[in-house]
Amino acid sequence: MGTVEEYLHYLKGKGFQFQEDAIGFIFFGKHYTNASDEMINTAIELTLKAQRSFDGSFYMSLLETLISNKINTRKEAINFVKEQELLGI
Repeated sequence: MGTVEEYLHYLKGKGFQFQEDAIGFIFFGKHYTNASDEMINTAIELTLKAQRSFDGSFYMSLLETLISNKINTRKEAINFVKEQELLGI
């Protein structure tokens, strides 16, 4: 997926428009959790799939859950949310 900036640009090309506050939440979460770009991008992806739009508080909660459970890759994150039935995906 690349960097967070690249992923946001990719999503913009797909029609997802992020407001300034959403972008602020995304980068706040990155710094607050010290998560990798892969984990930030995965949390954005899963938030969009679950909420059909970007919900900053949902994203932060999901990101914190993934990090606190020592989830480090996109594949681990997807398996975790399926196993925990967190998102209904």
